[in-house]
Amino acid sequence: MNKVGLTLLTAVFGGAVALGGYKLIENKKLDSMSFEDKQKVYFANNPTGVMSSTGNPDFTQASAAVAPGVVHIKTTYSRKGSQQSEGSPFDMFEEFFGMPQGGGRRQMQAQPVQASGSGVIISDDGYIVTNNHVVEDADKIEVVLTDKRTYEAKLIGRDPNTDIALLKVAGKGLPVVKLGNSDNVNVGEWVLAFGYPLGLQSTVTAGIVSATGRDIGILREGQQQRGNPFGGATEQPLASSAIESFIQTDAVINKGNSGGALTNASGELIGINSAIASPTGVYAGYGFAIPVNLVKKIVDDFVEFGNVKRGYIGVSYVPITSELAKEKGITDVNGLYVEDAVAGGAAAAAGIKKGDILTKINGKTITGSPVLSETIGRLRPGDKVNITYKRDGKEKQVSLTLKGEESLKSASGASGKASKSATEIYNKLGASFIPASAAKKKELGVNSGVVVTQVNRGGIFDYFGVERGLVITEVNGKAVNSVDDIESALGATQRNIVRLKGVSPQGGAVQLSFPVEY
Repeated sequence: MNKVGLTLLTAVFGGAVALGGYKLIENKKLDSMSFEDKQKVYFANNPTGVMSSTGNPDFTQASAAVAPGVVHIKTTYSRKGSQQSEGSPFDMFEEFFGMPQGGGRRQMQAQPVQASGSGVIISDDGYIVTNNHVVEDADKIEVVLTDKRTYEAKLIGRDPNTDIALLKVAGKGLPVVKLGNSDNVNVGEWVLAFGYPLGLQSTVTAGIVSATGRDIGILREGQQQRGNPFGGATEQPLASSAIESFIQTDAVINKGNSGGALTNASGELIGINSAIASPTGVYAGYGFAIPVNLVKKIVDDFVEFGNVKRGYIGVSYVPITSELAKEKGITDVNGLYVEDAVAGGAAAAAGIKKGDILTKINGKTITGSPVLSETIGRLRPGDKVNITYKRDGKEKQVSLTLKGEESLKSASGASGKASKSATEIYNKLGASFIPASAAKKKELGVNSGVVVTQVNRGGIFDYFGVERGLVITEVNGKAVNSVDDIESALGATQRNIVRLKGVSPQGGAVQLSFPVEY
């Protein structure tokens, strides 16, 4: 080979090595980015060309850009009848979406049951956001794209407090729906709802934003009906962690739209369709979507931490009504009346106490509980917020550092003692366990774990829908690797509330808190 050829070959080889190294570094950098930052890179290389509609509405470009990124989700429940009890949060969603209720559940035990909803692709490597109630307790999750490609999805995480779930499929180069900014949503602007309603294929409807910051009570009622498995003892301010600040729209939403996209006229995702208010179970004019800025935080937490990192102010409060104002002599029309401040919580540490009125958060007027709950819901423990409050007619401002749920629970229950022995609590669980194998721990990326091998009818695990195959990694904050470890950790139970962490058979992170008496 002559020198020219050798030089050329060396240059080509060197360039290939450099390019490969660059791609490796680039991929690692992308893995550490939030979904929003990943999308900035994606759309910088794949511009949509969709412009905001003006004058006569024309949604053709937005529809063409968004529809391929909204998927049909099909779920199978082989144990639905045995895992769900009467009064579960599914009752609320099934009522809204016209699905069978209560009476048909016992018939579901005999054969697998199928249901369907929608989802939104938010990264080209296969991450899909949907509703928690679309995939909760599903044994199999199947995703179908508009071009008929079909994938089996893995559950990455789900959060009943916001009704958000994140799935992952093995596809590459998938169509992506661009994330928007729900803080910029205005009442009266045009919006589009995408999904797979009433058994139909990909469907888009148009309407306007009817309201923002709606609290309809559906998530809190679901928690109460399930015995509040995600909160502390019912007398504590943390008993309900549900966050409701829905975008309300009159765009037609029906059964099957749940988990689909609500976009603005530019084709940017501003919300995930979640529920409808209807006396008949089908569309009656009112649909509700979860704001995308809250969704971004939840799904980023799933990928980075495996669960939702939620910060707490540490107060219980009620909205100011005319009756309350008259009773307490309050002249403010906006704000939240503090009923209690958790000892050791962020608010109590800053001097906020019962009887104070929270009026602003980060300079934004608190017109109702959705303003506070959504703002806090988008933050993590350790984040700071500025709270303005009134006491005796005088306005004060403090900076709070949000705390995690565990610290608040330990603060509120530090003096409490378990009312039952560890052995008695263990027997009440109604389950059998074996140590997780080294291979299983490696597969799940955990350092500890016991596998639930049997769930007995009538036990606590059966009552709260814990399934066989769940790998429990922690009990009451202590790592567990054997039956003895479980019993020992149960001895640290405070106020009769047991806290578990683990990984579901589908691979999703699980956190449960439940009373040992019910």
